[in-house]
Amino acid sequence: MPPAHPHEQQDWSDRRADARRNHEQVTAAALAVFAERGLEATVPEVAARAGVGKATVYRSYPTKTDLIAAVANHHLTWMNERIERAAATDDDAFTALRDLLRDLSDKLAADRSFAETLPHTQRPSDRDQASHHFARMIAAAQRQGALRPDVTVLDIHVLVGGYARVLLDLDIRDPAQWRRYSELVLDALRA
Repeated sequence: MPPAHPHEQQDWSDRRADARRNHEQVTAAALAVFAERGLEATVPEVAARAGVGKATVYRSYPTKTDLIAAVANHHLTWMNERIERAAATDDDAFTALRDLLRDLSDKLAADRSFAETLPHTQRPSDRDQASHHFARMIAAAQRQGALRPDVTVLDIHVLVGGYARVLLDLDIRDPAQWRRYSELVLDALRA
């Protein structure tokens, strides 16, 4: 319960604002550090990037696992919004799928943590929603005769996950190379 005295209330509000600001700095730093270093990144690196002490990081995220989950949920939100936007394009579903895979490849090339952290997400309902939108887009591309009739969400997940794993292991960051593999996947799936 916040203090009743007006001066104490102001101090309380200032502390809450500082805590909120620190939390935002820690989250932004975590996104940047994990993008550069992947899951090898450490809490001290995040703290240094945020300009705070390790204890401040641990106040927001009690464990490194919690920090990874926050990064994963950030990525999952971005991915879901991007998939939903692509699935809303009904007139040329294949082009929407191509553009989506290019965007995913660009993000994967620039952000090591994107592929590494998604398995750590704590929101399976969001993954289900993304799969639903992806399936809708695939079905539309199949109806339009642009995609093979046997293509599934799992097929695309496995193929993209495969080239992502190899390119990450080889530390290839050139977006053009990532896009090339997304195009090869689409060529293999084209009707």
